[in-house]
Amino acid sequence: MKSPQKIISLVPSLTELLFDLGLEDQIIGRTRFCIHPKGKVDQVEIMGGTKNPRIDKIRKAEPDLIITNKEENRKEDVDVLQKDFDVMITDINTIEDALLTIHDIGNRCGAKKPAEDLISAIRKEYHNAPDEPQLTAAYMIWRDPWMTVGANTYIHSVLSHWKLKNVFDNQTRYPKTTLDELSNKKPDIILLSSEPYPFKEKHITEVEIACPDCRVLLVDGEWFSWYGSRMLPSFKKLNSFRKAIG
Repeated sequence: MKSPQKIISLVPSLTELLFDLGLEDQIIGRTRFCIHPKGKVDQVEIMGGTKNPRIDKIRKAEPDLIITNKEENRKEDVDVLQKDFDVMITDINTIEDALLTIHDIGNRCGAKKPAEDLISAIRKEYHNAPDEPQLTAAYMIWRDPWMTVGANTYIHSVLSHWKLKNVFDNQTRYPKTTLDELSNKKPDIILLSSEPYPFKEKHITEVEIACPDCRVLLVDGEWFSWYGSRMLPSFKKLNSFRKAIG
């Protein structure tokens, strides 16, 4: 199969991956949420958002390949695009899913060797995870209403590998919760993510009042939720972070 020469990515993590695989000359479209790599991604035309792509602009660009994700993009938009274009639909719920996606994109886009090298580097950091005692944890992604992560998510997979046992692992996807429920679950540590909700220092106090027996920390959401090439720096950071919190 001929490698695509005009690629549109509707998935922020995978837009960055395309650049890091050396495919920047083939990238002709992205979403407004595709912010990495800084300084390079700004040169690529914006084709709307992840949930509201500009179908008209995409049609006009006549891409050879559109990269989408089952969670990030809406099925109805993907269905429309599939009628006229080659659409790759990624489905990433675990670290292994993410590594397989890097492999698949590398093969499809003529960057097999860079993809293999990246996967090897990521696996090295993955296996360097420190052997610390397990901690129970809650990972918060939203406030008003409070939302966390359940099983069957990439974030849950990352938490599990770094021995942070998700206290909401009896639920799936992104369940709503309350500070009262969080207090009753008594996790060792509560992680307030920088995205999608931009938790700040002031929110630490709010959670600490409700959960006085828990450690509450702000964390970089990209470490836990961005896949693709960002897994490499993220896993390095997670290795250091996990040692630091014991």
